[in-house]
Amino acid sequence: MIMSCVYKNPNAAIEDRIKDLLPRMTLQEKIGQMTQVELCVATPSDIRDLSIGSMISGAGKGPLEKAMPSDWADTIDRFQQAALDSRLGIPLIYGIDAVHGNNRFYGATIFPHNIGLGATRDADLAQRIGAAVALEVRASGIHFNFAPCVAVCRDPRWGRCYESFSEDTNIVRKMTSIITGLQGQPPVGHPKGYPFVAGRDKVIACAKHFVGDGGTENGINEGNTISSYSDLERIHMAHYLDCLHQGVSTVMASYSSWNGCKLHAHHFLLTEILKDKLGFKGFVISDWKALDRLSEPRGSNYRHCVYTAINAGIDMVMVPHRYKQFIEDLTSLVESGEIEMSRIDDAVERILRVKFVAGLFEYPFSDRSLLDTVGCKPHRELAREAVRKSLVLLKNGKNPGKPLLPLDKNAKRVLIAGTHADDLGFQCGGWTRCWQGSSGRITIGTTILDAFREAMGEKTEVVYEKYPSPDTFVGQNFCFAIVAVGEEPYAESAGDNSELIIPCNGSELISSVAERVPTLAILISGRPLVIEPWLLQKVDALVAAWLPGTEGRGITDVVFGDYEFEGRLPMTWFRTTQQLPINTGDNSCDPLFPLGFGLTCRKEKPVG
Repeated sequence: MIMSCVYKNPNAAIEDRIKDLLPRMTLQEKIGQMTQVELCVATPSDIRDLSIGSMISGAGKGPLEKAMPSDWADTIDRFQQAALDSRLGIPLIYGIDAVHGNNRFYGATIFPHNIGLGATRDADLAQRIGAAVALEVRASGIHFNFAPCVAVCRDPRWGRCYESFSEDTNIVRKMTSIITGLQGQPPVGHPKGYPFVAGRDKVIACAKHFVGDGGTENGINEGNTISSYSDLERIHMAHYLDCLHQGVSTVMASYSSWNGCKLHAHHFLLTEILKDKLGFKGFVISDWKALDRLSEPRGSNYRHCVYTAINAGIDMVMVPHRYKQFIEDLTSLVESGEIEMSRIDDAVERILRVKFVAGLFEYPFSDRSLLDTVGCKPHRELAREAVRKSLVLLKNGKNPGKPLLPLDKNAKRVLIAGTHADDLGFQCGGWTRCWQGSSGRITIGTTILDAFREAMGEKTEVVYEKYPSPDTFVGQNFCFAIVAVGEEPYAESAGDNSELIIPCNGSELISSVAERVPTLAILISGRPLVIEPWLLQKVDALVAAWLPGTEGRGITDVVFGDYEFEGRLPMTWFRTTQQLPINTGDNSCDPLFPLGFGLTCRKEKPVG
């Protein structure tokens, strides 16, 4: 009987399939589709019996140590089979935060974080990276990527600054091309706002976090964005139109508030603007445990939180743990008439639309032919290209006529030092292997030290000391030194920082070397940091390398002159934190380096 249904017919129009399936569903099955459950609490029987619509591997959970993508595919396929064994056989969508590569997985290619990509201004590069990430995500059986973050970061004190392409809306608009890489290129005439996924080698993308997440007061994560509607639209919303034109399938609501009202409770912005005015036809998903944050203390009065969020326009809820409580409360709210069935039907219609668009009814299981793409050489070369193009040269030589760069590969003896010279975890930053990131050889990749050792001539002596002492320099006669310092990994609120000094005595470490040897300082950070005038004067050359990921060779490609510096600042580089927030166009803007600044080894680039 079911096999003859319209919704099972791959040749039927998607809207006809939705119209056929929706009336067949019970209230329990509809609410199940609106529910996203974490892997650690899910059971196959509940996925089947409750018709659960989505699962997630939460970023806060420690990854399976060196688990292979095939192991993940096995696990996800097992839960998918449980979903297909349900009465109507509606497939699961499985989601993950693959925000700079399939970053939970050992051996995956880790690309520069978004702030580095913003420094490239290269829309084609972003699209190619999106396509590579899609392959590595689909190889592990996952269909849904909670990316890209299209926040416009107006204050580097924000702990998610590195997830933003730029403080400039126009740069963010350009870099939304990553969505076309993730999902595929919609055909000419594709209706704006209608979701699009090209095939089995593409993923369901998610533009986040709607809206104003990067504009909170004092850069406080999950804080309050205070602005007029016109400024909200001009700065923080304009690029969502670009996302919708590319057929982005889902949008994630922001934890933050706009003028004191939380976005997860904001009917005007989620429903009247995003869905009605902008014409978004995909589904709106909540952030992790976001409904719990709608009351104080968090998680209290949960029934009212569910009422508020669903009526505001949230379609799928990233519960992620107490899903039975969510289902019970939402069922009660519908049966009591507090939430109308038309709102439930709208949410489920949107979820089904994305599932049909993504081809999950036809191809619900993982494609093992993609496994060889994870960490493959072409993807690592692409990441290396991204590193090269993201590097911003802030200083080159103490005197105009005496540049330090490009460096000599055949120098007799060089010193490499610093906390970040030989630490792959620091180089990758947060959202790598686990939510907050970590230190050390956390995956497969090339550190800055590895890259220099590989690039230097056979007769060059490379001396590495993480913390060089005065004795290090006695009788050594180093030709030059590389000092790599910067931020330790962090994510979200853990990264909120009002001081923004270089951690681990990074300034002092650079200074202690630079006063003895001509020094290139490489700053590994997710945002501009305080560079004191005395330090800038003392160092010979300074490069902002952002959070470059696993391919450290991209740095040596440029500093040795094989490629020219191309990166330009995606954010205004402040002089002191007292200036913050400081953005291009501000009347009082007196930055250390303006938005768009970047030197080359030949001449300064125009600012813009």
